[in-house]
Amino acid sequence: MPDGITWLAAWDIPVEGVVFARGISADELAVRLGGVPGGATEPVTDGEVEHLGMRGSSYGVRGDGVVRVGEDAGWAFAVEYGDSTGTERLEEIASGRVDAVHYLPMGARPPARFHYAKNGVLTCGFGVGEEHRRWGTEPDLLLPDLIAGKVLHPDGSQNFPPSSEHHMAYQERSLGVLEQRFGLSLPRAVLGEARLPAYAVRGTPAMRTGQEPDHEQIKAWAATLGLTWNDTGGRVPSAIRETWNHIARQDPNETS
Repeated sequence: MPDGITWLAAWDIPVEGVVFARGISADELAVRLGGVPGGATEPVTDGEVEHLGMRGSSYGVRGDGVVRVGEDAGWAFAVEYGDSTGTERLEEIASGRVDAVHYLPMGARPPARFHYAKNGVLTCGFGVGEEHRRWGTEPDLLLPDLIAGKVLHPDGSQNFPPSSEHHMAYQERSLGVLEQRFGLSLPRAVLGEARLPAYAVRGTPAMRTGQEPDHEQIKAWAATLGLTWNDTGGRVPSAIRETWNHIARQDPNETS
């Protein structure tokens, strides 16, 4: 039985977002998110993503973005890490008679957000807990579902949970509406030990094409210092990369 998506209501979900697409494969979803065709790593777990050497954002400059992709319940999905691209590329993902859903598990403030696009157009969206404020070309598309799910009152106003109800239960109710309407599911094992191929969707050209060009050179240099790492996907861990770059700036002969 599919795991559904209501479990994503937990505030400690360690991902930036999840993109679902119906009508394309998982690999095509990764490409539409910005990945290079054929540029997948060997399958990695959620915990191994940190070994891909992503750089964080700094001074307003975007960092690297990575997705792990798979398929479940008739949908391709991409779990996002770092500065991923699901928000800005959703309409592109939905081009050519494709349905696309983006869920951002933000928490209470700012609220988690949902967007749905089809045929290349942003159709509807809302903040979880603020479903009375909707947008898109068809903002009321899910209004009957939200009322039936007791997320909204029959007049469309917010059906705020009683003070005795934990906020997470309200999020689960809202996610349950999306789960039922679209048939969405993300296996819980995806954030556990399940191994999925990963793609770089934002970053330098070297990161986007698999193994970094100076990977073997840095690996050999690091070995002389007794430094090793889990060599996943041909990436150099960011801390080692930064040390290498610093030494190269100070004395290029040290890294030649």
